[in-house]
Amino acid sequence: MLSRILIANRGEIAVRIIRACKEMGVQTVAVFSEADKESAHVGMADEAICIGPPPASESYLNIANIIAAAEVADVDAIHPGYGFLAENSQFAEICASCNIDFIGPSPESMILLGDKERARKVAYSAGVNILAGNDEPLTDDADALSLAHKIGYPVIIKAAAGGGGRGMRVARNDPSLINGINIARAEAQAAFKDSSVYIEKYLEDARHIEIQLIADKHGNIVHLGERDCSLQRRHQKLVEESPSPAIGPELRAEMGNAAIAIAKASNYTNAGTAEFLVDQNGKFYFIEMNCRIQVEHPVTEMVTGIDIVLEQFRVANGRPLSFKQEDIQINGVAIECRINAEDPKNNFKPDPNRITKWYQPGGRGVRVDTHAYSGMVVSPYYDSLVAKLIVHRPTRAECIIAMKCALEEFDISGIKTTIPLYLEIFGHTRFIRGLINTTFIEDNFSR
Repeated sequence: MLSRILIANRGEIAVRIIRACKEMGVQTVAVFSEADKESAHVGMADEAICIGPPPASESYLNIANIIAAAEVADVDAIHPGYGFLAENSQFAEICASCNIDFIGPSPESMILLGDKERARKVAYSAGVNILAGNDEPLTDDADALSLAHKIGYPVIIKAAAGGGGRGMRVARNDPSLINGINIARAEAQAAFKDSSVYIEKYLEDARHIEIQLIADKHGNIVHLGERDCSLQRRHQKLVEESPSPAIGPELRAEMGNAAIAIAKASNYTNAGTAEFLVDQNGKFYFIEMNCRIQVEHPVTEMVTGIDIVLEQFRVANGRPLSFKQEDIQINGVAIECRINAEDPKNNFKPDPNRITKWYQPGGRGVRVDTHAYSGMVVSPYYDSLVAKLIVHRPTRAECIIAMKCALEEFDISGIKTTIPLYLEIFGHTRFIRGLINTTFIEDNFSR
């Protein structure tokens, strides 16, 4: 049984994992950069080790330093959280070579699914619909232009490695395609140290729906329903909800079975998320697999009652899942807002400053996952997420009202946040009616 865990991450997800470990009686080791020495996760862990200067490339992405910290601290396993090294198959392989369990999928599964081009092939082989696109890496601009003309504009350029909206650009003509590829390659290289990109058909007016999976080492794979992640800006999610107002029981089962088929085809274990686009006719297309815990996992936890992080540890310990597919029930509606230190009125410009006041909401069905506190300085070196506000109610209408109340109760000073934008969104007729898609934000709240 795992007894001592290193969390190779920071922020709210590090806090989330530490809390899960405390429930299990597992000791925790935090790692931190020099910029995060006063971060909440550092004080909460049983031990904390500095792994380098503020830039992520010298700390949270520094495999050698993290492995050295794990060996010094004599841990059984590493939980990577999300982002940083969470989907790095080389990191997972190095952990295995050092006899340290990696709490996530196997390196082989990550290699198959972590690269979006390979993942498309796996999905296709499993009989799951994919959008038209390239099956081999783009080698030059001529190949890209030829393919775009074949499948027809608009197309979307994507980084083959990584996610989070980085390395993604929509192109509607030849000049924007070439310019977009150059920008996407540069972003991908900076974020993931891999400049590979590919293109596929861009689906207009689509919903972004993802299916949460959990798989053990005994061949059991269960899906936990869907999350609607259509509210985005720059391909980065802002609001997530479960269940989706556009997905009924039949489509949920069909998409869940498709996600399970992909997991089976790749011998997947631990938590993962299959992401799809759904058109206006209800036809869905696989776009990628996230081989890690998701930022938005709390909404699934709220409607299913399953602690996904605890289940990750159960799987890592070699135990079977504690539930079967027929046990999964979706109860009520949960919505999550990502509270970012950004100015939505100034093109979402990050606002890394000191928080001078922090008062968070509470009450029935209200959950706040955060590492922030009054006096904390929001670092300019990392993602601007400071909290996730999740509300759970019996119906979507009640959930929307409760979320508006919780947002109004959230009192933060010293930094600009996305809260004012969310209050506008939750009062918008189209959102209230559930008539949303991936361009909802830019169509209705362009700044």
